Amino acid sequence: MSRIITAGLDGSCESLAAADWAARESLLRDLPCRLVHAWELQSYNYPSAYAPSVGPALQRHWAERVPREAEEDLRRRYPDLRVSADQVDGQPVPVLLAAAADAELLVIGSRGLSGIGGFLVGSVALSVVARATNPVVLVRVEEPDASEPRPAEPPFGEVVLGLGLRRPADAVIEFAFDAAARRASALRVVHGWSPPAYYGMDTGFGYTSGAVTPGLGGELAAQEAIGLTDALRPWREKFPEVEVTEKSVTGGAARHLVDAASGAGLLVIGRRNRSSAIGTHLGPVAHAVMHHAAAPVAVVPHD
Repeated sequence: MSRIITAGLDGSCESLAAADWAARESLLRDLPCRLVHAWELQSYNYPSAYAPSVGPALQRHWAERVPREAEEDLRRRYPDLRVSADQVDGQPVPVLLAAAADAELLVIGSRGLSGIGGFLVGSVALSVVARATNPVVLVRVEEPDASEPRPAEPPFGEVVLGLGLRRPADAVIEFAFDAAARRASALRVVHGWSPPAYYGMDTGFGYTSGAVTPGLGGELAAQEAIGLTDALRPWREKFPEVEVTEKSVTGGAARHLVDAASGAGLLVIGRRNRSSAIGTHLGPVAHAVMHHAAAPVAVVPHD
């Protein structure tokens, strides 16, 4: 793995937003930035999403312009950035997976769904996030004009970490703490949990079953909060400069994470390295967060 930040390009405004985010992250980490454009010659003669209907020579000419012009734009807006651009022949998913394996971080784009309140995560992005062996950040297109450089220094929005306590992964926790430290930002840690189904929760922390000791809901909540504090203690000691807020909440984690990510600078979640009988797997929390969180989402794979 190289110490480099890579952004996937396809000529869309979503991928240009990803390139801009990657550029600023590169400056934060003092690492070079690489732009990768996956391209395949189209043998059929109808227009692709972003290229006109033309012959092979003009198709390649257009394809070569995409990374070159993006590189020139980033050099103009971020003079201190070390940036390069490559066009790689091949299908997007394998090209991006290879780029992710050779980078500290891969950044790709997503598109807003006007009026629906979510974001469109295409099949390429889903496949890459589900299979990449290194962290992937999904960036949506922002409304403000991105023609001018944005600050690569604080202040940034807070970093939000979604953390499960069943198997708290060091790689995910460290990524979030490191991101907050680099940004001089606060870190909010959200742990969503649910009581065993047989307790039958009511609208509060009490339970409907008469066989359950009164106040047990509060005891379970206290245990979860203590578990969260214990899991974060060594990381607080390692990153003493990071201001940390802990929140242990009942119910599905996805909704709480989406709410917490509103106005945040980055949302960090984990993805366990596993495969199902039908291929790669993304859990329901990752799916919901990727489609509905307003902030950039970093998906960190772990064992």
